[in-house]
Amino acid sequence: MVAIGSKALPLRKSNTGTLTEDSFMAEDNSYGRHGKKGNMSRKSSKRKAGFVGDPSTENLSGGVASKTLKASKVSKHQNASMPPTSFLRKQVDPETAKYYSEIANVIEGTDLEERSVICGNALEESKGKEVELATDYVISHTFQTLLEGCDVNHLCGFLESCAKDFPLIAMDRSGSHVAETALKSLAMHLQVQDDETCTLIEDTLSMICKVIVDNPVEMMCNCYGSHVLRSLLCFCKGVPLDSPEFHATKSSTVLAERLNFRPSRLEGNNDSQYLQQGFPNLLKFLVSGMLNCSRKDISTLQADKSSSLVLQTALKLLMGHEEELLRIIPILLGCNMENAVEGNLGKITSVQNLLRLIEETAYSHLMEVILEVAPETLYNEIFTKVFRNSLVQMSYHQCGNFVVQALVSHARSQAHLELIWEELGPKFKDLLGMGKAGVIASLIAASQRLHSHEQKCSQALVAAVCSENESVGCIIPRILFLESYFYCEDKSNWNWPNGVKMHIMGSLILQLVFKFPSEYIQPYITSITSMEADHVLEVSKDFGGQRVIEAFLSSNASGKHKRRLVMKLRGHFGELALHPSGSFTVEKCFSAGNLSQRETIVSELLVVQSELSKTKQGTPLLRKLDVVGFARRPDQWKLQQASKQSAYEEFYATFGSKETKSSKTGSFLMETPRISQPANLKEMRKEIDASLAYENSTAKMRMSGHKRHAKRAESVDKKETKRRRKDP
Repeated sequence: MVAIGSKALPLRKSNTGTLTEDSFMAEDNSYGRHGKKGNMSRKSSKRKAGFVGDPSTENLSGGVASKTLKASKVSKHQNASMPPTSFLRKQVDPETAKYYSEIANVIEGTDLEERSVICGNALEESKGKEVELATDYVISHTFQTLLEGCDVNHLCGFLESCAKDFPLIAMDRSGSHVAETALKSLAMHLQVQDDETCTLIEDTLSMICKVIVDNPVEMMCNCYGSHVLRSLLCFCKGVPLDSPEFHATKSSTVLAERLNFRPSRLEGNNDSQYLQQGFPNLLKFLVSGMLNCSRKDISTLQADKSSSLVLQTALKLLMGHEEELLRIIPILLGCNMENAVEGNLGKITSVQNLLRLIEETAYSHLMEVILEVAPETLYNEIFTKVFRNSLVQMSYHQCGNFVVQALVSHARSQAHLELIWEELGPKFKDLLGMGKAGVIASLIAASQRLHSHEQKCSQALVAAVCSENESVGCIIPRILFLESYFYCEDKSNWNWPNGVKMHIMGSLILQLVFKFPSEYIQPYITSITSMEADHVLEVSKDFGGQRVIEAFLSSNASGKHKRRLVMKLRGHFGELALHPSGSFTVEKCFSAGNLSQRETIVSELLVVQSELSKTKQGTPLLRKLDVVGFARRPDQWKLQQASKQSAYEEFYATFGSKETKSSKTGSFLMETPRISQPANLKEMRKEIDASLAYENSTAKMRMSGHKRHAKRAESVDKKETKRRRKDP
């Protein structure tokens, strides 16, 4: 049994051998416009055993020493340089390494109470040696276990003991995992909601934050330190440390929010939504301290990939705190704040330099978040002083076009949209030809959100893909295959391509278009209803295309046009239902069709019922369309459908808008983006369905109740007859 506690390891002289530890580890590949986001993997890079060349240039964590920041870290437009970032770390002596190896073995199999004592004592033994132990590749794993198993007092004691070296630990490949584990353990202890514990944790975090703000640039620009710092910011706010909304957001999520397909993950967030307690004052101190202490290095922070991620997280966490944002954002824009007042950017040192920065990956991501969280007064100034009269040029750039998308998506008023339209409205065809369809999609989504320029957007898109002397039937196919069409040299002879995947952004644009009022989208309605049946089926099988079909069937187009499209899929509903996501299309067709078409759809599903019931999507679809009920009692199923249809029509005749009434006649009534009382319509439809279902179930219960009463009465009569026969 290994000895535990302060007497376990006798005092001994530390080994005098040292290794150079570089706080800037291997090249940061964690951030890129087209690349995958890197992680904090512990997998070592493949290299020969032993050190190569000078042994002082490599350490046990796999880092490479360097006296200056790599040239790739700093923008070619900046002359900023970083201070030396290397430090000396004592090599762990064999006896200490053996001790913690035995500790790791002892912890396994112990109960929670005993483990807490062992972990706490083992952490006490690390005093004065936290850096070399936490950054050792092997021992760092043991330290993660110790930090997870100890009590809050030993946890805070460890962090306070190594607070002055916390940035060095966080910037190490192995040490960063130890730092992350310590923060996660603090978050777990914070859930106890004990005042004494909260105070202890806050004091500990305060010590760490004070050390960080003394020299924040190194930690912010380090790929490992950046991740730890983002977790610390999240902890101070009171959100989960690994929250994807604040750490790093997937591009697909951002796009869905910009195109109004899902609500913003940041808007409406408040402290009451978070499960754990936060430290808002500490968050403000850390963010303002980082920027105030690094103003002279702001050019480096603007261009560095890792620091950009830290700043993005800080801005997202401070969304809604206008006072803080009005101080922070001008600094990030490189403004001269000497003569600035609140809500005024002051003098931007160089607009052209800022526009060049926006064309770089790191700063373009940062600018997107700035535009999202900026208070309205600040957004106005950024728009007028930086972007106005530069939108077309920025839209054509590989990175700049994403910033333009963010600017358009977060336009605050119709006046903003008018200015944006003046520059981008005439450029729809050029933008599509250059592969910048995302800018157009953002503009269409903004027009819907602000209820401005909707008809102009619709007309401009038609003009971009269809000339005046061409049939409007080509509109939908060309938008579905944007790349194929615009890369075709002879566009006049372009035909439907075979075996080509449909353009994702093109399908998203069409989904947005079909949210417009019906009078604005007549060319699109004509185009989609005039498509050949084979092409409609192909669209329905494509992941993006089927959503276009669903968007059309949910639009304000007339029921007559919707049923015309549904007819083109006749004979293929069973095939579509078996498709992983085709069941949604089948359901939309069912809702949009008349009684005859709905009967056809259910009949086709009945043929593949056994096969469909084995799929994930099949069971819910069979239940919603009541395929089993149709198979048992077709006549009763038809009566139920007719009853539902009548109830819907009566409801919309009373509460629906004129446009809704005209588009829903003769079909199942579906929710649309523009109808009166939008908050209540979906609930009312559910009530209608529930009411009809209740009536049906009540009728069945009554019938079964009558049968039970008849049987019971018959049984009583028989018993009474037998009793009378026995009596003399």
